Amino acid sequence: MPIRREPDKWLRKKAKAGARAYPLGTVAFYGPDDDRASKVVAAVIECEGGEAEVLQRWIVADGDARRDGTVLAEVTAFLKEHGVRSVGMIDKIIGCPHEEGKDYPEGEACPACSFWAGRDRWAGVSIT
Repeated sequence: MPIRREPDKWLRKKAKAGARAYPLGTVAFYGPDDDRASKVVAAVIECEGGEAEVLQRWIVADGDARRDGTVLAEVTAFLKEHGVRSVGMIDKIIGCPHEEGKDYPEGEACPACSFWAGRDRWAGVSIT
């Protein structure tokens, strides 16, 4: 599949339209703080009330994944490959790129991302 000049146009258009039909794609951005997304996670949900059937992650060492044309093209291709008809996505960073239980113990704050310790990841404000 050729990469279009604006790889994120389809993705942003689908996200703007909202969740209308299944399969539904979700796209979430994670980073060490609320300024730079270093990880993107895309998932596909086949039906209402269903769990993510397929999930893929992209990590960027430098720059912001939300503005990385190559990453966004791959996310778009992944969602199209799985026949996604709607996309749920917000453009803000919703937490640490490390995975609880995998990269650090469950119930603890990530030792590598002190910014997120004691912080509501959805509101971005301190809760301690």
